[in-house]
Amino acid sequence: MRRNTRSPQALRLIVAIIRLFWQNPSLFMLTFICAGGWYAYEYSIARPTQVFQGVPETRDWRDFDSWFRVLRNHGFILGYSDLRGNPLWVMYSLHPIESNAQELKRPSRFSPDWRGLNRVSHDSYTRSGYDRGHMAPNHAMSRLYGAQAQADSFLMTNITPQKANLNQKWWQRLESAEIDRFAKQYGQVWVVTGPVFDDRVERLKSSWIVEIPDAFYKIYVAQIQPGKLVSLAFLVPQTVNGKEPLDQYVTNIDNIEAKTGLDFFPNLDDKTEAALESGMDTRAWHLQEIAKLPGRY
Repeated sequence: MRRNTRSPQALRLIVAIIRLFWQNPSLFMLTFICAGGWYAYEYSIARPTQVFQGVPETRDWRDFDSWFRVLRNHGFILGYSDLRGNPLWVMYSLHPIESNAQELKRPSRFSPDWRGLNRVSHDSYTRSGYDRGHMAPNHAMSRLYGAQAQADSFLMTNITPQKANLNQKWWQRLESAEIDRFAKQYGQVWVVTGPVFDDRVERLKSSWIVEIPDAFYKIYVAQIQPGKLVSLAFLVPQTVNGKEPLDQYVTNIDNIEAKTGLDFFPNLDDKTEAALESGMDTRAWHLQEIAKLPGRY
């Protein structure tokens, strides 16, 4: 029988690193200072530029299903669950596409993310019965933020299992509306999106490390005047046929927070947050006018 040598090798590596730092305390201090400086930069400078009103937070720290690691990418940022093999939230900013923005060829394969501890790959979804569903969309990322953002959107940490009718029809129609309509209407729109899971855990038959969501959410926030925010939120099940009007799945942010265990926009003052997250008024988004429009493809 072939022995598994990974554990002894990993243990020897850990012991070697500890010995190295023990024998070279100055190296340990330098490493500690560099790591602290990197984290301070990420936390205080880099991340705030890619989020609206703070990084989403876990509402109950004891709920390990809602734990995530923040991964920053070109054009978007996300909270990734290694336990579920899914991003729990993805946030990005939209603005109108410039007329001279380059049309980039779509990559043929998705890439594993070296930051992911579970090593989900393109082949993890093969013959699973589910599409590789983008959370930060390829079209918007490539047209607004360029080639590196498009490549980052094809990292598997940005991907979650979606049924074909949802991914290729209803979800694609909503992605078209957000960049073609909402972004043009307001100039800038913040988007938060991700999966929703129920209590019954189901994983891909092709890869046990990827959990299958039961539904998906999208949250839009825009500023219509200084100090005045409007929101629009959707909660759509995996079971759609794809032809349903967009406004059929309108909800509010409070409902999404309750189902995901996440707290969005934690930096907002309580009064503004309460008003923003409880609302379900679609008139500011002219949703009824576009609810039945076809998608881009």
